[in-house]
Amino acid sequence: MFDMSVSWWELVVRGLVVYFFLILLLRLTGKRQIGQLSPFDLVLLLILSDAVQNSMNAGDDSLIGGLISATTLIVINYLVGLATFKSKKLEAIIEGRPQVIIHEGKLFEDVMNDAKLTRQELDSTLRQAGYFDIKEVKLAILENNGSLTAQGYEQKIKKDPIKGLFY
Repeated sequence: MFDMSVSWWELVVRGLVVYFFLILLLRLTGKRQIGQLSPFDLVLLLILSDAVQNSMNAGDDSLIGGLISATTLIVINYLVGLATFKSKKLEAIIEGRPQVIIHEGKLFEDVMNDAKLTRQELDSTLRQAGYFDIKEVKLAILENNGSLTAQGYEQKIKKDPIKGLFY
């Protein structure tokens, strides 16, 4: 249970390599939120975690080896989060930048293709925002977390429930 078959530093290096490889791989697959994952995407993520397990632990099934691998992943995730917070350039590389997907009712299909976003996904998200035609949308931005922010030509009148004012 406590006897490790590989050295602790090898587990750390393996964890770092797998972490950055997966970040790169997932970054290349497009922008999607967890809630937008299809059943196929979810199955892929589950299988992916199993597939990289042996590359991280080098066949070491010891308790200590598992704890070292888990600690490595948590620490590197924290450090990457801290680094992207401090460096906007690194943030753009790792997390990406928001992209304009609709401007003045015109759809930018190249942005959709780069983000691996289907027309059905876009239409569904726009309908949820209250827009049933692309021509109603003045500006839509695909955020780096995969969500879509849309603004129409007409500002919808909202009543502030606290102040009773219209804005």
